Amino acid sequence: MSIVFTNGCFDILHRGHLELLKFCKGNGNTVIVGLNSDESIKRLKGKDRPINNQNDRKFFLESLKYVDKVFVFDEDTPYNLIKNILPDLIVKGGDYAPEDVIGNNLCRVVIFDVVEGYSTTKKIQDIIDR
Repeated sequence: MSIVFTNGCFDILHRGHLELLKFCKGNGNTVIVGLNSDESIKRLKGKDRPINNQNDRKFFLESLKYVDKVFVFDEDTPYNLIKNILPDLIVKGGDYAPEDVIGNNLCRVVIFDVVEGYSTTKKIQDIIDR
């Protein structure tokens, strides 16, 4: 059984998130998502985030067929969570290099290409600009 781990805020779910999670499911038997807590997101993205609280974000993710388990973490990085889970693979979306991904010393890392045109931050800005 192979375990795939990914993490993030997943604040406003969009196609980019779903494509990432689908990719994860295609690369393992079990997909575990590390979800930043509300307080963690506030530290990383500012006082106006998240838009959706952690309970709702966790529920949304758990409702998807591509996700098997969701763990909320309070730290700024999921390193301790990754150490506890010991996945076979970490998948990270975005402009990361594998050597820059938290947990790269614990297992193999694959970078999933960003789905152009999809960004929670951009979506929020679009709404504000209207």
